[in-house]
Parts: sequence; C-alpha cells; structure tokens
Amino acid sequence: MFDVAAVLDPLLARYASWLALPGAATADTSDEDPDNVVLMPMVLRIERKEPPRRTALLEAAAAAAIAVCLDERCKPGGEWHEPMREWISGRIRKVARRARGAHWEAVQSLPGITVEVDGAQVRAFLPARVADMPKELTRLQISGSELEADEPDEPIAGLPVLWLNPEVPMSAGKTAAQVGHATMMMAALLRGEGLEAELERWAADGFRCSVREADEETWQLLHPKDDPETAWRERRVTVVRDAGFTEVEPGTVTVLAQWVHDPRRELSGS
Repeated sequence: MFDVAAVLDPLLARYASWLALPGAATADTSDEDPDNVVLMPMVLRIERKEPPRRTALLEAAAAAAIAVCLDERCKPGGEWHEPMREWISGRIRKVARRARGAHWEAVQSLPGITVEVDGAQVRAFLPARVADMPKELTRLQISGSELEADEPDEPIAGLPVLWLNPEVPMSAGKTAAQVGHATMMMAALLRGEGLEAELERWAADGFRCSVREADEETWQLLHPKDDPETAWRERRVTVVRDAGFTEVEPGTVTVLAQWVHDPRRELSGS
C-alpha cells in the first residue's frame, strides 16, 4: 500500500492552499480547452424498475473512487500509474453518469473498479482526457441521476463517515463526485501522517464508510471553520470545498469527512 499511496502525494501539497482560498474563490478556466480536461468518470447503476437506495449508491461511489486510486496498477511502474499521477497532479475532477442494463454491462470491460454496497453498484474509471473517452462512457447520460432520499441508520461507529451539508441540495451524481473527493483527501492525509497501517486496514475492509446528511448541530460541531489543520489533527475531520463548476456556488463546503466515527467524542465536543 505504501508504494501505491504515493500517487496521492500531490493532494497533500495542495490541500492547505485549497482550504485557505476565500469562500467564493475558484480556478480560472477561461482559457481551458474542454477536450483536454482530464477527469475521472464514475458510472452509477440505476435500473428503471429497481433503482438502488440513494445512501447505498453514494457509499459505493465513495469507496470506488479511492479504490481505483489505490489499485495495485497505480503504483510506480504500474500500467495505471502515469494517467493517475497526471490527474491527481492537476485539478481533481470527476463526472458521474448513469447506466442500466446493457449499457451498464458494456462499461465493465473499461479500466476501473466496481464497488457494490447493499445492492447498489458504482464503477469508477481510470482518469482520461475528455477527448479520449470511449463511446461506452460518452453515450451515457449525466442528468437524471436523482434518487429519492432514504432514511439510513446511524453511522457505523469505527468507520469513516462523510457528512453532507444539510443546506446544499445536490443531485445523486454531483454528491457521488463529492464523496469521492472526500475519501481521496482522507487517504492522502493519513499517508501524510505516516498512518499507513490505518490505510491498510481501510483498504482490507473495502474502503467502507457511511454517508449521511448532517443535522445542523453536527455540522456546526465538526466544521473546521478557519482552522482546518487543527480540525484534522484533533478531530480527524477534513472538508471538501467545491470549485463551483456545476450545481453549487464556488467555494461551497459540500462534505465534512470524519476519519473515524465516534458518537461519544461528538457528544463531548472534543
């Protein structure tokens, strides 16, 4: 895992500067060629007759995104290393599309990892330039990924939990990308502190995590405000701040990622 996790190192170099940006700041993409944008495609399996539960689908997306980044093929010298390193060294963009039936089966042969959680399936793919995306992916719809909200149980103690901003509604596709960013950031921060053993255990557990919408009290308690370094060091909480390309305003904090969920610690406020 140590060799593979090295691919995440560029995230560490940029994390602090990202969080230090003013709330409305975003990258200048005015001179960007859309065909040359590099992104990670994610495909959500949403069958017409039996759609998955929204929470399970998001948990599968969160696990799939980090699973493809830390696949053995991404280690130095591996067949996926260069495209993954190039993507992580630039802007971390993802796009989620939906598929069912034969279209879902068709993308299984493309380089990536499929994760299933409680019957919900998501496949995250090796990042590539938009112009190089295979037709099996580009023909899939981005819109129409919305699913009805469900009522999941409490987060599982001892596993990471990704708290969604209760004031920022997002489609299932947008949220899938955001929770994928969150698991990548947590893994990079763990590596940065030399906590490879924890990262190994998480990988062995299939990168399981809980995705929940935070209530106002939990959001305010865990939000790092203007001190993200202390929030990670003392509470193991990091944030996903969106660049604002779709659905939300630039600088919006969409997810608070808590490395290990401990309800007793939350109640104590420490």
